Amino acid sequence: MKELDARIKKEYPVLTSRDIVYLDNGATSQKPQVVIDTVNEFYEKYNANPMRGLYDLSYEATEAYDNARKNVADFIGAKDSDCIVFTRNATESLNLVAYSYAESVLKEGDEVIVSIAEHHSNFLPWQNAAKKCGAEVKFFECEQDGYFDPEKLRGMVSEKTKILAITHVSNIFGRVNDIKSFAEIIHGVGGVIVVDGAQSTPHIPVDVTELDADFFAFSGHKMFSPMGIGVLYGKRELLEKMPPFLYGGEMIEYVFTDRVKFAEIPHKFEAGTVNAGGAVGLNAAIEYIKGYGFPFIEERENALTVSLIEKMKEIPHVNIIGAKDPLEHHGIVTFTIDDVHPHDISAIFSDNKICVRAGHHCAQPLHKHLGLFSTTRASLAFYNNEDDIDAFIDTLKKIRGLMGYE
Repeated sequence: MKELDARIKKEYPVLTSRDIVYLDNGATSQKPQVVIDTVNEFYEKYNANPMRGLYDLSYEATEAYDNARKNVADFIGAKDSDCIVFTRNATESLNLVAYSYAESVLKEGDEVIVSIAEHHSNFLPWQNAAKKCGAEVKFFECEQDGYFDPEKLRGMVSEKTKILAITHVSNIFGRVNDIKSFAEIIHGVGGVIVVDGAQSTPHIPVDVTELDADFFAFSGHKMFSPMGIGVLYGKRELLEKMPPFLYGGEMIEYVFTDRVKFAEIPHKFEAGTVNAGGAVGLNAAIEYIKGYGFPFIEERENALTVSLIEKMKEIPHVNIIGAKDPLEHHGIVTFTIDDVHPHDISAIFSDNKICVRAGHHCAQPLHKHLGLFSTTRASLAFYNNEDDIDAFIDTLKKIRGLMGYE
């Protein structure tokens, strides 16, 4: 096991060049050398605007970009690669849906249901769209352990409900939500479901067709690829009816002085020079994940999560947020320490070269619902190991003492 741990860590330049324990993977993941090399190779050998040049270099860039789109579609179970739109990140993907879809269908008196556990990126766009259209935002509340009851949702929906926005895996609880059941309920009243997959896609298999998601968004930077590349999946019939989000080059078929004919999907949503290097990097990250396989990744991350939580439970005054079962956390362990502010907790970990996150984690409504102001979060990836867990626990045991408490 030690040899495997060392081999995996050696694939990540940051983890070998710096003396750190990195436990902030819920925010962003580190990048393996193969992804860095692939992006560098693109700019060294294939750098040209995809789809814009009638010469070999541009053709090769176009092929690399198109291959990335096809691989993304296959990776998340989308049957049609034209339904994959490249964006900057999950936030932009969700804003695209809010501006392009929501504002074109919502009217006064309609309702948008948002889960209380949403990252602000999957709440603020709906709040804004509802205000513009005279619609109402309603919150789908969870239990204290993070469970969302489908029957509670069933009691909330009506013919006024047009959109349900919900995360696949919460960035606070780490719990996998029952997207398929929620989709069935919202579809029963003619609405659509918008799923934030930023925390699920790097860690568990995703099949948007099986989930019956109308829209599904995720970011590349949380799954070993470069920052600045994201994905929106949408069902073809919805994307084709939606107006563009941005206007300019490449998203048009023909421009007249008094009108415009837009390009087909997905290109009408990808205005301007695209992030081809980011897409190629995402493609490399997907191949990297497939190389290890989700059975291996899940087994390893689950074992680390169990180890982490069970050791934390032995420390007095440490309170773990969410389910009691470690296997419900999927590598995300959010916690508080009695009498110690999360920022002080994070600072002490930082002094010991351990990277964790403190604050409201862009989920203030959820913290208020749980009766909390802020929390600290340790989040795992499969490149973490038991040495990382032990270093974290050794520091955790000292924190109250360092703050002057017994």
